[in-house]
Amino acid sequence: MRKRRISVVVIVAALGVGAAVFTRGMGFTARAKPWALEQSTMLAARRWAMPASVRRQVNPVAATTEALRAGLEHWADHCANCHGNDGSGDTTIGRNLYPPAPDMRAPRTQGMTDGELFYLVERGVPLTGMPAWGIGTPDGERASWHLVLFIRYLPQITAQELKDMDALNPKSHAETMRKMEIDDFLSAKKPIIRDKKE
Repeated sequence: MRKRRISVVVIVAALGVGAAVFTRGMGFTARAKPWALEQSTMLAARRWAMPASVRRQVNPVAATTEALRAGLEHWADHCANCHGNDGSGDTTIGRNLYPPAPDMRAPRTQGMTDGELFYLVERGVPLTGMPAWGIGTPDGERASWHLVLFIRYLPQITAQELKDMDALNPKSHAETMRKMEIDDFLSAKKPIIRDKKE
C-alpha cells in the first residue's frame, strides 16, 4: 500500500513538472481556444461537483407566453451582451472570453437538466466569464427559472422575436442620443444640440 502511494505521488509530481516545463513562457491570453482535454476536464469537474439534487430539479415555472416573454426580456437585458440575442455566443464579448461563451442552442447546453441550467445561472461558473446572478430571493429565483425556460426556447426563436429583443438590449449613451436625433428629425422637431465634450 505504501509503494502504491509513493508511485501516485511520483506520477503526480512528474506530471506537474512536465506541465511546468511545457507551459513556461507561454504567456496568458483569453484569445486562445481551450484545449479539448482542458475543456472536457473542466466540464467533467463541473458535473462532478454539482449536487445530484440540483440535477433532478424540474422548472417549476409553467411554459406560458408570459413566462417566456419575461425570460426573453431578462435575457435581452442581462445575457445578450455575451451570449447574443440568439444564444449563439457570437458577440464581441462572448468570442473573447476564455473559454468563449457557449452556444446555448447546442446539444451540450440543451442536454443539461433544468436544475443544472438554473444552478449555473444562480451560482455562475468559476474561472470563466459567467457571473453568479442569484440574489437569494424568491423573485430572483423565479427570474432564473424564466431564463431556463427561455434557454430551452432558443433553438426555435423567430426573426421577429430577435428584432423585439434588439430594442430591449442595453444601449450606450451615444446610441441613445443618436436614436433621439433620428427620431426628432423624422418627427420634424428641433434637433438636440450636443455638448462638444460628448
